[in-house]
Amino acid sequence: MKRFDLRHLGGDFYSRMGEILDQEVSEGEVAIFLFEVGDFSSVQKSADWVLERGDELLNSLRFNEVDWTIVVKRKSA
Repeated sequence: MKRFDLRHLGGDFYSRMGEILDQEVSEGEVAIFLFEVGDFSSVQKSADWVLERGDELLNSLRFNEVDWTIVVKRKSA
C-alpha cells in the first residue's frame, strides 16, 4: 500500500493520479490518494474516473475540512 499526496495540484490531479497508478502502483496493489476538495464535484468525478479505468474504488472519505481521501486497488491483469 502506498500513499500519495496530490493536494498541491488543486483540482487538476487526475492526470497525475493516472500516471501514479500506471507507473508506481503494481497490479493488485492498493494506493491511497489525498486531494483537496473545492466544490465536491471532484469527489464524484474521481470515483467515476477510477471506475472508468477499470480499477476498484475501495473507499472515499473526507479527511478533514478541505481534503478528501480515496483508496484505489489497481486492476489486476
